[in-house]
Amino acid sequence: MTYVIAQPCVDLKDRACVDECPVDCIYEGKRMLYIHPDECVDCGACEPVCPVEAIYYEDDTPSEWKEYYDANVHFFDDLGSPGGAAKMGVIDKDHPLVAALPPQEHDE
Repeated sequence: MTYVIAQPCVDLKDRACVDECPVDCIYEGKRMLYIHPDECVDCGACEPVCPVEAIYYEDDTPSEWKEYYDANVHFFDDLGSPGGAAKMGVIDKDHPLVAALPPQEHDE
C-alpha cells in the first residue's frame, strides 16, 4: 500500500509534502507531484500538511480520483526507482491523465 496524490495538486504543487517526507519519495512532474509507490514507507507525514487535501492513503482515495493511483504508479514506468526525488529536480513530463487536463484554477 502507498499514498496517492490526486487532482487537487494539479497546477498547484505546494511542496509542503516534499518538505515533510522523510524518505524523499515525492517527485515533481510538470504539473503535479507524484509519490513513488516503491519508495513510500507509508508513514503518512505528507497527508496532513497538504493545504488542498490532495494526498490520500491508497484505499481512502475518493472514487472520483481513483485513477490517480495508476497515474502515480505509471509516472515512474520509464524512471524506475531513482532512490530520491531531490537529485532529480523537476521531471519534464506528467502522466497522460494529468497532461490532458485543462489548466486548474486554485483559490489563492
